[in-house]
Amino acid sequence: MKVTFLKPTILLLLIISNLNTSAQKLEDIKYTASNKGKFFVSWGGNRESFSRSDIHFKGEDYNFTIKDASAQDKPKGWHIDYFNPTRITIPQTNMKIGYFISDKYTVSIGVDHMKYVMNRNLTKTVDGYINLPLTDAGSVYNGTYNNEAFLVSEDFLMFEHTNGLNYVYTEFSRYDDVSKLFNLPNIDKFQINITEGIAGGVLYPQTNTTLLQKDRYDEFHISGYGVSLHAGLNLTFFKHFFIQLDMKGGYINMPDIRTTSNTAESASQHFMYLQRVISFGGIFRI
Repeated sequence: MKVTFLKPTILLLLIISNLNTSAQKLEDIKYTASNKGKFFVSWGGNRESFSRSDIHFKGEDYNFTIKDASAQDKPKGWHIDYFNPTRITIPQTNMKIGYFISDKYTVSIGVDHMKYVMNRNLTKTVDGYINLPLTDAGSVYNGTYNNEAFLVSEDFLMFEHTNGLNYVYTEFSRYDDVSKLFNLPNIDKFQINITEGIAGGVLYPQTNTTLLQKDRYDEFHISGYGVSLHAGLNLTFFKHFFIQLDMKGGYINMPDIRTTSNTAESASQHFMYLQRVISFGGIFRI
């Protein structure tokens, strides 16, 4: 009878001991040691630089190219508008949401809201022709231009992707935890990652244009595509919060930029860009 009684008692003790051991092992595993299955979201701001580009304008009564045009971004600086839901398109911003398909690799979608302002009141080389009806105010620019020096004034052209140069992309990235290189004792409190990735997507700008003294046009339009690469430093705090610094470079090709309300009129350009990004985010499991 005693032996019969002891058997279930010993079995119960073994089960309890095993559960305690398993629980201890789970406690020893850091949350940040495994990323697979985690989601992340981020929001931040950017500055960018653009290469020079040829901008081609065409319509029913004109067809010309402004060569070697330069541009700059339009920074807002540190401002509450970055967090104001009614004004978040005024500053240059970055948004991304992603998922770890493994401990090291992620897929994500994002929007880089950049701003592109063509520099005006500069002498540029113009090639092509303008032959507007004489009743149009812009007919003062009528003529044939054979790679001629021409003052691109504000009256002649305002050309800005300021609401904005919207790059909507899908990205594939790799993350590597390098915390051990810095002898960090507890990676759940602070973790250092390096990340790099490749992306591609469409350009959906709202181009603010006044061309040849025509009425200003400012509407969203899918204008082309882009591809990009990035490398960054990710600092994760207390398991769920991070700051990320990214350097992004890419190529943008927009063959169909709306410039006026007339669908027969458009512009095209392609250029390279370099973007510096700081973003804040959270990482979690659902």
